Amino acid sequence: MSLDLANGIIYDTVMRPQIVIDTNVFISALRSRRGASYRLFTLLDRGAFDITISVPLIVEWEDAAKRIAREVGLTHADIDDILDYICRVGHKRTIHFLWRPFLKDSQDDHVLELAVASECDVIVTHNVRDFSGSEQFGIRVVTPKEWLQAIGGMP
Repeated sequence: MSLDLANGIIYDTVMRPQIVIDTNVFISALRSRRGASYRLFTLLDRGAFDITISVPLIVEWEDAAKRIAREVGLTHADIDDILDYICRVGHKRTIHFLWRPFLKDSQDDHVLELAVASECDVIVTHNVRDFSGSEQFGIRVVTPKEWLQAIGGMP
């Protein structure tokens, strides 16, 4: 077991930490290659953590990404390729329960449900306050930069 006191994250060093990445982090990674969001996605298959995905999350990412594709210099086919890769390396989960609404923004409830259903350690988002109450389920909510610092993924 390892403990990151600065961020309050506890994770098993034998098993990789499981995380759920919110849509705003995915979109941020598409918009800029300089930030922590992009760095997080470059580490997906490097063994530091596992990403957990669901059909509703991928559909939300696809919808949001295709709305900004032209703006960020990508085609819809590029977005499909990126999502196909994420679906290959991600751990797919089906959610068998719904207890909505729980969060302030009901649009985020499916992210929390995915994290609970898959027993994730962390939700990574730019909107930490939107996930207030997640701690009741033992889930820590952090920004991409905080997560990268916790796993030693910042250069």
